[in-house]
Amino acid sequence: MGVRGLLVVNPRATTTSSRVVDVIVHALSDEIDLEVTVTTHQGHAVLLGERAREQKLDIVVTLGGDGVINEVVNGILAEGPGPDVPMLAPVPGGSANVFARSLGLPKDTVEATGMLLDSLRTGDSRLIGIGTANDRWFLANAGLGIDAEVIAAMEGHREQGRAATPMRYLMTTLNTYFRGTDRRHPALTITAPGSEQPEPTEISGVFLAFVQNTSPWTYLGNHPITPCPDASFDAALDLFALRRMGIPTSLVAAGRLLSGSERIRARDGIVAWHDRGEFTITASRPVAFQIDGEGMGETTSVRFRHHPDAIRVVC
Repeated sequence: MGVRGLLVVNPRATTTSSRVVDVIVHALSDEIDLEVTVTTHQGHAVLLGERAREQKLDIVVTLGGDGVINEVVNGILAEGPGPDVPMLAPVPGGSANVFARSLGLPKDTVEATGMLLDSLRTGDSRLIGIGTANDRWFLANAGLGIDAEVIAAMEGHREQGRAATPMRYLMTTLNTYFRGTDRRHPALTITAPGSEQPEPTEISGVFLAFVQNTSPWTYLGNHPITPCPDASFDAALDLFALRRMGIPTSLVAAGRLLSGSERIRARDGIVAWHDRGEFTITASRPVAFQIDGEGMGETTSVRFRHHPDAIRVVC
């Protein structure tokens, strides 16, 4: 068997169970000389990714959500892109699975595994561009402000044993908007290098910022949430930001997120950039920060950069 690979399993992922793992391992083992490792702590998958590259494995398969994929990628790209980086094959097992679904994989774990096996047999794969936020790689999205605050609150719910359902996300978002986030004092400034773009290179007075490497930004159940519908693995980074957080502007922004229509704007309240290779977001006070749906704590400065053809994925 010529293909050597590692399956990284996140046992805490929403749809992962021992029975599912057994089915996936059995199916993959017919095509891959497979080692299976279950993560035991935060950051474990980063170490597994680093080891996979050191051992010159051909492929790393992940079973879990966007968080475990992010960790694996930060491991296999710890020394930067290169010809010795293993291919990545994501099997969706989380609640949103933004990255895997953006690649065209179905949400169902077994069906997605079947598609990945077909691609392995036919040799189908693609190089995609991904981003960095300071020194951390991200595949789908990153954000500063209310979305990161919601993610932090949801992580608290999970620690209390509550499931990450679409309704809980919605109620947590509404509670954060009305009772949590600061809607009066914008903290963010967005700065882009150069002056070749038609938009301003510095925008201050920003409350929140979403950075997308693909579309949609996330899902509410099965419904895509799409602030930047043109975001793509084949382009650089897209940005969606709000300069006002009052109810009228927020309702307009919600309409855009739910419909994916770029025609929906709120005068100068909404900022939207497409295909930007680099920009920096600074904050006048510490603000919540998230990468690929995982809370990163608080920050006051993030430099975003796009890296084309950084990793090869099986899809």
